[in-house]
Amino acid sequence: MYARLAKVCSAATLALALALSAPAATRAADEDGIVRVKSAYSMAETIARLKKDIAEKGIRFFDEVDQSKLAANAGIELRPSTLLVFGNPPLGTLFLTSNPAAGLDWPVRLLVIEDEHGQVWTLYTDFGWIAHRHGIKDRNAAFNMATNVISSITSSVRAK
Repeated sequence: MYARLAKVCSAATLALALALSAPAATRAADEDGIVRVKSAYSMAETIARLKKDIAEKGIRFFDEVDQSKLAANAGIELRPSTLLVFGNPPLGTLFLTSNPAAGLDWPVRLLVIEDEHGQVWTLYTDFGWIAHRHGIKDRNAAFNMATNVISSITSSVRAK
């Protein structure tokens, strides 16, 4: 199966397909476009590893939003949930030149959550889904690059 797929897909696309087929990651659901990657680490360690990998790749880190702390300050109980916001403006802003509404999805947002069983997950919006959502058809190479980068970042915490 993979040999036939390799003839049709580029090496990068094949690598991504293999990485996303791992049990610790689920492909984006058609209805919501969310990719879920199971982490092998605690919440704090997952966030630290992700931020380190982002920095080592030279990607601009914009913000870390501790959503559970915001909820607690509002008197609401929320399991651990932290939003990381980062991106590469020369890449990400290309999408906005195709459709300014794509700014709703850029810069990249990576959500780190802990579920009811104590398992930590990273979640992000699939870039192919973003392209479809905004009707962007002229930036395939850029979307493939963004997909490869987010896959590499989340692989730094992916459970085996």
